[in-house]
Amino acid sequence: MPEFEARTVKEAITKGLNALELSQEDAVIEILDEGRSGVFGVGGKSAVVRITPRAEETPETAAPQPADAAEASDESEASPDTVISPEPEVVSSNSEADQVLTISAGFLQGLLDRMALKAGVETQMLAGEDETIYRLNITGEDLGILIGRRAETLDAFQYLTRLVVNQQTHRWYRIEVDVENYKQRREQSLQRLARNMADRAVSEGRTIILEPMPSRERRLIHLALRDREDVRTESVGEGDSRKVTIIPN
Repeated sequence: MPEFEARTVKEAITKGLNALELSQEDAVIEILDEGRSGVFGVGGKSAVVRITPRAEETPETAAPQPADAAEASDESEASPDTVISPEPEVVSSNSEADQVLTISAGFLQGLLDRMALKAGVETQMLAGEDETIYRLNITGEDLGILIGRRAETLDAFQYLTRLVVNQQTHRWYRIEVDVENYKQRREQSLQRLARNMADRAVSEGRTIILEPMPSRERRLIHLALRDREDVRTESVGEGDSRKVTIIPN
């Protein structure tokens, strides 16, 4: 399985995700060695992580496809008019779960207090496809600062929370951080956008190019239009400029 080395754990993870063209949500990350800085550049040791793609949610493995086609075809069987990600079932608490939620919620609340924000953290434990999801939703007023452009600030909060929990438990858990249920509202908005732009592509007989989006949002667009026979979707571009095109058939 792919292993990546760098000066710090964060740099090793970034290096691995870029090499594998994965987002954090689509990867399973194991920290094999946290490394050490050494003294005056002597005796240092690189951080080492192992990164593997998260198991797809399709019931059976498809034949190999080009990168764009694979991104468009790795979604679950969901019709355009249904909610893409049904709410997982709430699962019972246990000592391990209590530890994860206590560490993660405590860390987040500490950050919020230091930022002088009047906000709290709601926790929930849900049953995912193959692992437990630890969901933390930050609630309060005027919390847009915690989301940031293209949810980059929110992603940073989530990454730091996962890292803190990993350092204290030596395991990598699936922790999802949200602000006032922003991600759920964004998902519903993207579903509507996908359907409206698909209708426009068909009526005007031309390809519609959407704005650049993170991989998780591009995947939602592909999912929303998966079952439509009058359009197909492809991702084009590289890095932060990668975007979805909706093409009439």
